[in-house]
Amino acid sequence: MAVVTNLEPKRRKSTPLDDLTALVADDLSAVNEIIVQRMHSSVDMIPQLAGYLIAAGGKRLRPVLTLAAAELCGYKGEDHKMLAAVVEFIHTATLLHDDVVDESDLRRGLASANAVFGNKASVLVGDFLFSRSFELMVEVGSLDVLRILSKASAVIAEGEVLQLRTTNDTETSEQAYLEVIKAKTAELFAAACRVGAVVADRPQAEELALYDYGMNLGIAFQLVDDVLDYSAFQAKLGKTVGDDFREGKITLPVVLAFRRGNDEERAFWRRTMEELDQQEGDLERAQELMARHNALKDTVERARHYGSIARDALGLFPDTPVKAALLEVLDFVIERDF
Repeated sequence: MAVVTNLEPKRRKSTPLDDLTALVADDLSAVNEIIVQRMHSSVDMIPQLAGYLIAAGGKRLRPVLTLAAAELCGYKGEDHKMLAAVVEFIHTATLLHDDVVDESDLRRGLASANAVFGNKASVLVGDFLFSRSFELMVEVGSLDVLRILSKASAVIAEGEVLQLRTTNDTETSEQAYLEVIKAKTAELFAAACRVGAVVADRPQAEELALYDYGMNLGIAFQLVDDVLDYSAFQAKLGKTVGDDFREGKITLPVVLAFRRGNDEERAFWRRTMEELDQQEGDLERAQELMARHNALKDTVERARHYGSIARDALGLFPDTPVKAALLEVLDFVIERDF
């Protein structure tokens, strides 16, 4: 298989994320070049597998956030490009590991890397990308950056383990669920934003404001992802609708529907999610119960709440086109259908 080096996002109808990306387009092109260069290895399978996943598309949201945060803070150097590549490598490594753990067959509408190359190769290439990300951080030479991104990597791993503990457990609380998504998803959003202020040597108040923006954006992002697993069309979502249900993954829509259901409905959730005794029509039944108890609607409302917190966090910064685009991305993340 030839190494794929075209890392430009696939064309689609313009969105607020596209508008934000356009504001940092030159920097993002440089980031893509760094990614291609740094995922090179004399072991052919490493660039093949990493390139397969990175070139498959995706929103590029995390590295774009790093570039936008640096722009928001008035940074004029070059290190933010390296850090954006670090963020993408960390994200890609977690995707490789995620798909192995979840036994996923699809990623962004294509066969997942583990389905094509196997689980062992996916795990090991994920390890390679983690290692490469630390090499890049050392090159930047900032102990603060190294501290923030290394901590984020550890927290993400903790989130994966926490999720193993809640999988198939219908007694999972909303608080336990939030702990999982804060660690597994939102922490990298937060770190991606925060390092933009750190590399620009901005005051701690701005650094923490960007961390709060990223954290709450990340929570909202994952909440909507969990809704889409029960409500989106597969072709748009880029994965099989109902994957979370089939895996017995406890997400907020399940937590709410279980809590609000009667004894017969809770028995349904225990059978399908705990025992994984699933029959034809069970996914449709789960969707019907979620609709009956407003579980999807209320999960989106939770996402809007966290989006409002993220919006407030940017109040510290002067009005600029980048700030306006970051605010519009909040609405896009919550209202998207893919």
